[in-house]
Amino acid sequence: MEAQKVIISNHLEQALSHAIAEVEHDRLFVLCDETTRQLCLPVVAGFECMKGACGITIAASDTNKTLASVSHVWEELQRMGATRHSLMVNLGGGMVTDLGGFAASTFKRGISFINIPTTLLAMVDASVGGKTGINFGGLKNEIGVFRNASSVILDTTFLPTMDRENILSGYAEMLKHGLISDDHMWAELLNYLECLENLDNLEHLENLENQGKLRQMLADSVAVKQRIVLEDPTEKGIRKALNLGHTAGHAFESLALERKPVLHGYAVAWGLVVELYLSCIKVGFPQDKMRQTVSFIKEHYGKMAISCDDYPQLIQLMHHDKKNVGSAINFTLLGNIGDIRINQTATEEEIKEALDFYREC
Repeated sequence: MEAQKVIISNHLEQALSHAIAEVEHDRLFVLCDETTRQLCLPVVAGFECMKGACGITIAASDTNKTLASVSHVWEELQRMGATRHSLMVNLGGGMVTDLGGFAASTFKRGISFINIPTTLLAMVDASVGGKTGINFGGLKNEIGVFRNASSVILDTTFLPTMDRENILSGYAEMLKHGLISDDHMWAELLNYLECLENLDNLEHLENLENQGKLRQMLADSVAVKQRIVLEDPTEKGIRKALNLGHTAGHAFESLALERKPVLHGYAVAWGLVVELYLSCIKVGFPQDKMRQTVSFIKEHYGKMAISCDDYPQLIQLMHHDKKNVGSAINFTLLGNIGDIRINQTATEEEIKEALDFYREC
């Protein structure tokens, strides 16, 4: 898999026009969910490069990241005359870029697609790295393929449409990137969110100085992921570093689907608490850095209410993680910030101890 083309944009129309022109195509389609059709599509619909684009809309939220939604996209592509030479623009959050990428990658054995992520989470995580997919059988991202978008355009234009919870959801993935990168990036992330929290209704994102700062932090965060993905595109080795917080996090997220769904980044943040504790007891992650990070997560993300009675189900969900080999539950842990330890296992007793810490911290 080649390096993915990621454009850090400060002029969306120009960036999108160039990205579309680079892909030879006969028909142009744009996929949105109900939310981005209302809030984001009007921003790009008037661009000259989008003239004649056929729209496809799916229901919003991760609960609709399903085979039924993919089937609807396939049916609409077929109904409107898409060929294997068509191009689809995925305009939305991680659900849209994951599902749209999967639908495009499988329709007529694959048509080209461009991702324009509209949420912070999608910008730093879902839209970059070549993973596409849907939820299936009650499990996150159970079905999917690896395939790069022709281009990924990151533009802060859409961020003022987001609420605080969705900004925080994306920020959790940025925090993960800081933890697997270096102390400077980690410390900057712990401090910068305080600036965001002190400004009302995210209006600060319209300020050029703040846009520039956030754009640079986005670029740094995406660069961490790109560097790792380029080294290991199909997750045979070091790409597992990107799963820090996700073994436990996906278990929290799957359990929440049965109760009240939670945003992906919140589940990842809670998963980081569990896995940083395991990092401390198993590979020597510094306790002071663990407690700083856990305190930050507790303050901004709260925690999911679980009891000891939930431990067996959470552990069973962890057994379904795609990184596992055999019967062992596989984690990515840290010996220190940037000191990545992939393919680490933990016993059920150690996991229960980490879940105790999560509940009590």
